[in-house]
Amino acid sequence: MRRVTLFLNSSPKNGKVVAVYGTLSDLLSVASSKLSIKATSVYNEKGGLTDDIALIRDDDVLFVCEGEPFIDLQTDSKPPEGLLGFHTEWLTLNVGGRYFTTTRSTLANKEPDSMLAHMLKNRGVWGNKQDHRGAFLIDQSPEYFEPTLNYLCHGQLIVNDGINLLGVLEEARFFGIDSLIEHLEVAIKNSQSPEDHSPISRKEFVRFLVGVKMLCSNAEGASLKLCNFEDLSGLKANLEGANLKGVDMEGSQMTGINLRVATLKNAKLKNCNLRGATLAGTNLENCDLSGCDLQEANLRGSNVKGATFEEMLTPLYMSQNVR
Repeated sequence: MRRVTLFLNSSPKNGKVVAVYGTLSDLLSVASSKLSIKATSVYNEKGGLTDDIALIRDDDVLFVCEGEPFIDLQTDSKPPEGLLGFHTEWLTLNVGGRYFTTTRSTLANKEPDSMLAHMLKNRGVWGNKQDHRGAFLIDQSPEYFEPTLNYLCHGQLIVNDGINLLGVLEEARFFGIDSLIEHLEVAIKNSQSPEDHSPISRKEFVRFLVGVKMLCSNAEGASLKLCNFEDLSGLKANLEGANLKGVDMEGSQMTGINLRVATLKNAKLKNCNLRGATLAGTNLENCDLSGCDLQEANLRGSNVKGATFEEMLTPLYMSQNVR
């Protein structure tokens, strides 16, 4: 029985001693299991591709690849001048489980004072924080890192649909990429709707009320004269419990409106259409209801002390008012 020592391509550490048996496919299967990769090829120490298991000798040292070319540790151990301590210009980052292959110059040149640039200059920052494939580990969101890396590559802010700009902004702040932060802050500001501080008109206010619940709202002293609270879709305005003390709603159309337990003390409702309105428990003290249409209105339990009912379009039956 032959035994060999398996290493990941370009890595002389954490080797695994395994027995050689069967076919080359069997060896690749064992290598995949032992090294936690998807092994596709095996090389000897000199970079020779092994395509026949019969060529493997006892105590051989083999390097396993996942499809990438063989990296000779002897020739690549001394990096070219100016490569800041890495074997090649190219390197791979493992960001939150997703792999990004880029160059040293992309990470360092555009933002030389960023965290990524300092990580390249000071190799000890990363230390041994590499995965089984030799990729440098970064505990950040790959979703937000991708537009960050693209910006460092070509200087343009490009964010795919569905990506939150605030997330990319936090990524840029984390890595200290100042120029990207400025671009993102402008983009976020432009994507937000401008605030409207202009005063709302009476017409807009009534349009807002129609079909909308305004429970316990406060419109004391408002002028809603000749307003139309009716909605063509059939929805009724709901002002239940609202404070409408002293409101001027003269001549308004309020068919089916809900004013249950609302306060209408001293309000002007002269000539209003209140057909089918709910006024149960409503405070109508000193309210001017002269000329109103109260047909089928519910006044049960309402307070009509001092209220004016002169010239009503429909008679008010006592059964409608028990207080």
